[in-house]
Amino acid sequence: MNNAITDKTYKRLVIQVSLNGFSFCIVDTLSEKPIALKNIHFDAFQRSANINDLYSLVFSENPELLNKYDEISIIHSNNLSTFVPTALFDADYLGSYLQYNTKVFDTDFFTFDKVGSYDMNNVYIPYVNMNNFFIDKFGSFDYKHANTILVSKLLDVSKNNDERKMFVHKSESHFEIVVIQNQKLLFFNSFDYKTPEDFIYYILFTAEQLQLNPENFKLEIIGDCTSEDEYFSIAYKYIRNVQLYDVSSVQNSFSDREKREHFILLHS
Repeated sequence: MNNAITDKTYKRLVIQVSLNGFSFCIVDTLSEKPIALKNIHFDAFQRSANINDLYSLVFSENPELLNKYDEISIIHSNNLSTFVPTALFDADYLGSYLQYNTKVFDTDFFTFDKVGSYDMNNVYIPYVNMNNFFIDKFGSFDYKHANTILVSKLLDVSKNNDERKMFVHKSESHFEIVVIQNQKLLFFNSFDYKTPEDFIYYILFTAEQLQLNPENFKLEIIGDCTSEDEYFSIAYKYIRNVQLYDVSSVQNSFSDREKREHFILLHS
């Protein structure tokens, strides 16, 4: 028993993986606060490299990844996911839920996360090659989809708020639109984009479908966005009530920009 206590590091490693990059944080499990955060961006040349070679390089350049941890969690960040109410969910037909919003193949591996106490599941395709790399490195770990963490957190903070609110989580190549009202998920979808015009088009189209008036509804932006960039500016041009997601209540040593950009990683 004493040996087990002595062996504990009281630290948890969380790694978020995507095709565009690799970010990780180290969490002090006694305080449940992140104590280190790092973001590694892959350029176009790196993205075409063998994933084992690329990740081996990341690990060699960041030796803290190979320290001992009590827990290791991997977060898969892609737009290959969809939420299914428990009443309509059958674990034997996972691929059928994704075929309407993404191209699926017989060889794809499907899995799902239960979403807290919200009576639904997130069905998704994880990066199997990345999981295989982590099996070689760590042996065992837990993994989840990024959108499971995103939606769960937004549902949590909407408690007792009867106002319909739109959240946009912006990543480098895609963004998610989440519409919530008092812990009910009214809408979720992921969109690829290249320009600010793409960005505002999907937001306004979604608002129109849900009969949300741009003069009235509130939009909060999370992720890779600042009040000075062109994506925030175009949203502000067409929607009266737009703001960056308020992270002032999140107590850690990181800047507000980092808290928003790594919202999913820091809430995992």
